[in-house]
Amino acid sequence: MIHTDDIFGPDGPLAEALPGYRPREEQQRMAAEVAATLASRGRLLVEAGTGTGKTFAYLVPTLLSGGRVIVSTGTRTLQDQLFARDVPLLARTLGRIARIELLKGRANYLCRERLLRPQGELALDGGGGATAILARLHEWSDITRSGDLAEVPELSDGHPLRARVTSTRDSCSGPRCAEFAKCHVFAARRAAAEADLVIVNHHLLLADLALKEEGFGDLLPAADAVILDEAHQLPDLAAQFFGTSFGSRQVDLLLQDLHAALVATGDGPRRLAVAEDRVRHALQRVAERVSVHAEPGGRQGWSDTAYGLDEACAELVHELAALAAQILELDGGEGLAQCAGRAGALCGALEEIAGAGAGEGARTLESTPRNFNLQLLPFDVGPRFRALVDARPAAWVFTSATLTVGGEFAHFLKRLGLGEDVATLRIDSPFDYANQALLFAPQGMPEPSSPEFTDRVVERAVPLVDASGGGAFLLFTSYRALERAARLLRVQWAQADGELKYPLLVQGESPREQLLRRFRECGNAVLLGTSSFWEGVDVQGEALRLVIIDKLPFAPPDDPITRARVEHIRAEGGNPFGEYQLPEAALALKQGVGRLIRSERDKGVVVICDPRLVTRGYGKVFLASLPPMKRTRDRDEVLRFLSRLQGGASETETAAP
Repeated sequence: MIHTDDIFGPDGPLAEALPGYRPREEQQRMAAEVAATLASRGRLLVEAGTGTGKTFAYLVPTLLSGGRVIVSTGTRTLQDQLFARDVPLLARTLGRIARIELLKGRANYLCRERLLRPQGELALDGGGGATAILARLHEWSDITRSGDLAEVPELSDGHPLRARVTSTRDSCSGPRCAEFAKCHVFAARRAAAEADLVIVNHHLLLADLALKEEGFGDLLPAADAVILDEAHQLPDLAAQFFGTSFGSRQVDLLLQDLHAALVATGDGPRRLAVAEDRVRHALQRVAERVSVHAEPGGRQGWSDTAYGLDEACAELVHELAALAAQILELDGGEGLAQCAGRAGALCGALEEIAGAGAGEGARTLESTPRNFNLQLLPFDVGPRFRALVDARPAAWVFTSATLTVGGEFAHFLKRLGLGEDVATLRIDSPFDYANQALLFAPQGMPEPSSPEFTDRVVERAVPLVDASGGGAFLLFTSYRALERAARLLRVQWAQADGELKYPLLVQGESPREQLLRRFRECGNAVLLGTSSFWEGVDVQGEALRLVIIDKLPFAPPDDPITRARVEHIRAEGGNPFGEYQLPEAALALKQGVGRLIRSERDKGVVVICDPRLVTRGYGKVFLASLPPMKRTRDRDEVLRFLSRLQGGASETETAAP
């Protein structure tokens, strides 16, 4: 076993190499457990509170283990941070020569074969500056080594051209491709196969596990260990990857590639025009029925009352199957055979979704002005995820700051199907929450269902923001509440010169990272956000000293996934509130509250406006899941606390009720 105490100790290499380094017992404890798990090829679940230093606690044993390790993260931001900063720093500090590779999914790499097709096949009616971006891509393709489209900032993630210059598993012809020798995807895979440490994200890891289940080759190299950071995201992501999806965009790309394949074989591009037109007509019928039942940009449940949708899907299934058969009849080589296979796969996916019974999963519809998506999400991914873990004989380490509900791992373990053979370790944050933070539950708040609730939240928030001099996050559980609060605050803080009393940063009005950058720079800004700001946001120092949360973050009862899962648990004789809704909400609240204290120097107040925190019995579950902050219902006490922070006071005098 690797002994890590000396490395993390006061005279160890980390103390010598890192300015301001301070040994933490919690970090050493986690590192020792990770090292033991790597050595035994065991399984470990670690909840490490904010400030533990969990990243170094798993990276140090990883680098010392000598094995081949996959580290998977929840976001590309953390993925890039590990690759560009943390791992190279530790490798130098520990004197370990390790080959490190960053591996992303296919959609992040340029497909040279698709880029080199005739420009007419890539044109996008001039939208989004497509012609200029195409020219830029051609120039860049001659000099890039990685082919990572992140090197081309003009091509945003959502730009429609992106799908036309990248490949999917279905559209890639592999070694048969004329550009295979220069393929960026396979070059990245080859490099990863030879690396000691491969850094991926959960999307890629789960996609690889799902493909392995289907009998395809691994995207990721065989590994001695798999470490999953931000593991709290895994259950919901696994449901997506183990589910079935069908999108109109997939059909559009198939027809585009079919046109290119017909040209390549010397057949007239209109050889299958009748069959293609029938597919397009059937696709349009489905799109029309989806648009009737799903609001643009939103996700809706696919119920038995979705009039006309089943019939439209049945027609599209028939036409896709007919197209696949006619392509095969041409006997036109590998390119056409691949298109036939894709048409058949799309036909099968749509048939599975449309024909799914009530107990098989949640069926959803999503509609945008150009496209639609249909999904079937399984209710229980645990058995399948556990089977995939069992099939890979490696050490598995799952870690996050938010895995337990009321101090117990049971909910997370059940959702991923992990059993008693998984060791668990819960490490509290080293921060002094009792003196650094105060939890305030305002008195006199109406029920969250009241139409006046958001107005009352703003009323409670304004004097608190004044006392803190800005530096506040206002976190909401819905866009409607956020928009209402933004309107009220703009009126409340309007000044004679046309400026607002505090810089007001509202989610949706600028990119997320730009909002956060401005928040840090201003020092007195007020940021309004919904779910994407409840986690993965790190603002240290005096810029953030007040976090106000409007409601306990129960999933909306009309959310199709929640509603279907609730009905399924009830049909199975379970208690959906206690087994699913309450623990999920407790974990989400834990994430939101965790935005406030990010370092030993941070101080501030968390305000939870939902009266159910104190009036309902289940409020105890939420409170038991939060850090040990002092609690109060006295507004004057909170105002004094915030005023002292603004005045630079170093101590608090509040008392817990």
